[in-house]
Amino acid sequence: MSTIDSDLSALVSKAKSDNQCEDTLIRQYMPFIKSETAKFLHRIPQEGQDDELSIALFAFHEAITSYQEQKGAFLPYASKLIHSRLIDYYRREKRHQQVVPLDETRDDEDDELPIIETVGVSYDNVAEHSAKSAAKQEIEDFALTLARYDISITDVADNCPRQERTLEACRRVLTTARTHSRLIDMLTDTGKLPVKELADASGVERKTIERHRRYIVAMLLAYTNGFDIIRGHLNQVFAARGGRK
Repeated sequence: MSTIDSDLSALVSKAKSDNQCEDTLIRQYMPFIKSETAKFLHRIPQEGQDDELSIALFAFHEAITSYQEQKGAFLPYASKLIHSRLIDYYRREKRHQQVVPLDETRDDEDDELPIIETVGVSYDNVAEHSAKSAAKQEIEDFALTLARYDISITDVADNCPRQERTLEACRRVLTTARTHSRLIDMLTDTGKLPVKELADASGVERKTIERHRRYIVAMLLAYTNGFDIIRGHLNQVFAARGGRK
């Protein structure tokens, strides 16, 4: 591993437990995230318009939290994870729309060319809209739902617990809320997370719940409002970090 890769690996390691360091790292490598998204879209992604950029941002955060130095240099690892999550994004949508993504490769092709190249056609607005409409609408709806609680999609990644003990505590809070519907009703009725009630019912300290309030609220909204695609993505992040549904 080169000196540059080693230095970056050290930064990633620090970012696992240092929010400010992670924010700095994400801002510094935003051009890389956009570039990887562009490779997938075959065009430059537009902030606030292309959901793929948000998926790539989630994936970069996931790469930081799951990276281990023995896996090799960080950027190739992050690149692979971003591409994998974008493919997952289209495959989930394919199940909803029963539309084959033109960017997906065929398993029976030795050269693994994208389907778009094997059939000799190019993207057009109708095909792209058909392939993306369900997921796009769900992400927009999820973003609007989060906004009512003063949370953005990127806040979810920023506020995700980074240590296993804290992650386990958040799991207990989520499980408690999902098995006590009145607590979720309190959230949706008031627009505020019932921290005291969740702490009493789950045994998790209030300060832990307060610290990860945005993450907990987002997870509860994703699991209780029919956001199948969002929930699938969050499950993947959860599973990658040793979590479960």
